[in-house]
Amino acid sequence: MPYRLGYACINATLRKNHKIRANRRAIKRTYEEKGLPHIGSLIEQNLNDLYKILEWNVENKIRVFRMSSDVTPWASEYRWSDLPNEQEVMRLFRKCGQYALDNDIRLSFHPGQFCVLASPKEHVIQNAISDLELHGRLMDAFLQPRSHLAKINIHLGGAYGDKQAAAKTFCKNFTRLSDAVKSRLTVENDDRTNLFSTKELYDYVYTNTGIPIVFDFHHHAIHPDGLSEQDGLALAFKTWQVRPCTHYSESRQLERGPTALLRAHSTLVYSEIQDHGQDFDCVVEAKGKELAILHHRRKWQNAAELIA
Repeated sequence: MPYRLGYACINATLRKNHKIRANRRAIKRTYEEKGLPHIGSLIEQNLNDLYKILEWNVENKIRVFRMSSDVTPWASEYRWSDLPNEQEVMRLFRKCGQYALDNDIRLSFHPGQFCVLASPKEHVIQNAISDLELHGRLMDAFLQPRSHLAKINIHLGGAYGDKQAAAKTFCKNFTRLSDAVKSRLTVENDDRTNLFSTKELYDYVYTNTGIPIVFDFHHHAIHPDGLSEQDGLALAFKTWQVRPCTHYSESRQLERGPTALLRAHSTLVYSEIQDHGQDFDCVVEAKGKELAILHHRRKWQNAAELIA
């Protein structure tokens, strides 16, 4: 089967035309003033809109989708059982997740940059573990498999001047995670030479933990570490026991010229995504979201996007 393209968090079409979004948040003051009834209402709205996004994706033959971590705002501050609308919230979790399972939609999460298991500071590690465990509970609530088909993807987050030592810290802290997270956790190559390439993740992390590597095409182009795109992709795919997943974006310089930040993402995808003879899923991280996929489909008539 050819590769399948998906996108992350926001459907630009639905948000612009119908105000549909699955990432409503509340500032701290609002949370403190309005409390859990308000938060529960936001979660309910987010999940109802997530279902609509998933329906749109199926209608448009898009089977890969990264959910927003903001689907449950302030989730570290309460238990779902504390919500006054707990039963409805849990029903909506199951409804969205079952719809994804029934329609072969691959769901994932990508916790943010402050989720750093390689940190030398224990409080940072504790916060990262708490964040990851939340995402594990979310995946369970969505009825998603405890496998890398439902990936929770992170960067190592820092090398602190010694990549091997930082990777060793990461691997040690990986053992502190529950199975809900361990069974889903993946790591991604970085776009800076002082951070981790695909090869370094393979040598320092995968060989010690078995954690799969999410190959990011754009990051690899900036930090290839001596590997061609084809070889980097093949090395990353050796780490997967299920269908691999990748990330794809292109530089903002394609749209704004050489003064734009090389690492910044373009709005659309302008080149044909090369599969190098491999089958995989791919989260397109272009700023145009689903519009970038539709543009790629029209330009390249990609049969991969026409799979029912």
